[in-house]
Amino acid sequence: MSSVTQIQVDNFDEFLQFEGPVLIDFTATWCGPCRMISPAIDQLAVNYEGRARVAKVDVDESAAIAKRFEIRSIPAVLVFRDGVVKERLVGVSTYEKFSATLEQYL
Repeated sequence: MSSVTQIQVDNFDEFLQFEGPVLIDFTATWCGPCRMISPAIDQLAVNYEGRARVAKVDVDESAAIAKRFEIRSIPAVLVFRDGVVKERLVGVSTYEKFSATLEQYL
C-alpha cells in the first residue's frame, strides 16, 4: 500500500517536479478537521499512484512553505500542475471532491 509523502522545506520544490498533478495537504497534528480528511488524502495517494503525487506538509514543522503559499487556515489542500497552484480547497472536503479536482489536471 502506498503512503503519503511528508514534505519538508528541503524537498518541496523537487517534489513539485512531476508531469502530472501534485496534491498537497497542509495540515497539523493538533488540527481536528485535518485528521478528518486524512483518510481521504491517504486513499488518494493509493488510487492515483503513478498518475499524481500526493503529499502532506505539517505547517508547524515547515512554516516557511505555509507562509510561501499564504496558508492561513487548515486543512488547506492545494493542487499544482507544472509547479503552479491551480486549485485551493480550504476546510473539510470529501474524497470525491479531492478526486474530481485531481481528475481535472490529469
